[in-house]
Amino acid sequence: MLIAHNFIRLLFDLLSLAILLRVILSWFRVNPFHPVVAFLDQITEPILGPLRRVIPPIGMIDVTPIVALVLLQVVEAILLSLIPRA
Repeated sequence: MLIAHNFIRLLFDLLSLAILLRVILSWFRVNPFHPVVAFLDQITEPILGPLRRVIPPIGMIDVTPIVALVLLQVVEAILLSLIPRA
């Protein structure tokens, strides 16, 4: 079960990193069709898109990445608690 535990941790770490990279890239003028930007959008939009429909921006600040990171941590903790560690 250690493999499953490590896989879940790696998956959620990579998703969190992708969200953070997308936030950082949003501060700069980057080509939205650049392969890296398009890849980050494809990976993170299934998480951020539904949250944006529920959580309105605060002023001009989109807080959905922060909420998404917290939710990812909660879901990761729940999944890891369900897997017995060897």
